[in-house]
Amino acid sequence: MNISTFNAFKSRNYRLYFSGQSISLIGTWMQKTAVSWVIYSQTHSKFMLGLTLFASMFPSFVFSFLGGVASDRYNRYKLLLITQFASMFQAVLLTVLIYFKHYEVWQIIGLSAFLGLINAFDVPARQSLVYEMVENKADLPNALALNSSMVNLSRLIGPGIAGLALEKFGEDICFGINAISFIAVIGSLLCMKLPAYTPKVRTTNMLGELKEGFAYIRATPAISLILVTLASVSLLVLPYSTLMPVYAKDIFKGNASTFGVIDSAIGMGAFCGALFLASLKPGKNLRKILAFNTLVFGAGLVLFSHSTIYPVALIFATVAGFGMMSQITISNTLIQTTVDPAMRGRVISFYAMAFFGMQPLGGLLVGAISQWIGTPNTVLLQGLVTIVIGGLLFRQQRLQPVTALPAHA
Repeated sequence: MNISTFNAFKSRNYRLYFSGQSISLIGTWMQKTAVSWVIYSQTHSKFMLGLTLFASMFPSFVFSFLGGVASDRYNRYKLLLITQFASMFQAVLLTVLIYFKHYEVWQIIGLSAFLGLINAFDVPARQSLVYEMVENKADLPNALALNSSMVNLSRLIGPGIAGLALEKFGEDICFGINAISFIAVIGSLLCMKLPAYTPKVRTTNMLGELKEGFAYIRATPAISLILVTLASVSLLVLPYSTLMPVYAKDIFKGNASTFGVIDSAIGMGAFCGALFLASLKPGKNLRKILAFNTLVFGAGLVLFSHSTIYPVALIFATVAGFGMMSQITISNTLIQTTVDPAMRGRVISFYAMAFFGMQPLGGLLVGAISQWIGTPNTVLLQGLVTIVIGGLLFRQQRLQPVTALPAHA
């Protein structure tokens, strides 16, 4: 790993953001794990687990357009502070409900939907603000890759701590730790020194600005191709993770910890993928790397799909996780380094919709297909679809060669 892996840390604001967000994300994953545990303990229903996941993601899909417009119209820094305080309030409400043990399942699902609504405004504001936090714009791809490393590392650590906390202290501790963890990210935001905000002159209403964003994406093939690719992968391929409990229980004859290890293998691959992207020097052709890593993702899924030897399957799961990381991180980086600054929030809201919105719908589709052709064949089919998408990206590269991103954007 070379020294350029951490170039973005030269920016004081980004260092503050990274440290605060690292603590907060561990709390977030602890809460996600505890919510699933509480819902399943109360209902013993897989459907209710799926409904809770749908409730937490679908509002982000529906309202991310508004979040993107708000991010472009108003002060992103203040908007992000508001979403962090709102998320903290949601975590406090959950803690109180669980602590006093007088709650209904619908209240947990309702609060999950409330968090999904907050995230619709949080994601465009946060992703857009990262651009402003990085002083040298050549370090932006590095900053976004480090973000992905942080997300995946917290995904490895958070559920593990949550498992211990659930066993030793009970569910309310997980929600309480998440509520407290927001102090770190709010504190880091308050310590930042960002350029003074200058309000933009607005000539159209919110609906007009939303139409402007859509027209801009249609007129910019480099961005529309990335969004269509990400939406396709999110709908058809990324929901493969919903089938992992079937592998753990039925194929490898294991239990909940077997599922945890498979999930950790995918997470470890994704973490390594994010570190690999963070170590890339400015000027690399990210579109070519995206196409190649899409093929790696597909090959990992194809090899994993019919594996019956557990340790070998874990290796293939790690390979798939490595390739998968590029879909999310490089897509975000290409958008952030290509987009007109005035359109940044709106375009990122389309990115969030393609990523978050398609997955719950894809989960329903993949679940139905696996009932019909079986789980291994479904994952094999998803791997083949991914390889086809990778091949199309390579073809696009040849037809329309795009120069590498500039060393100084």
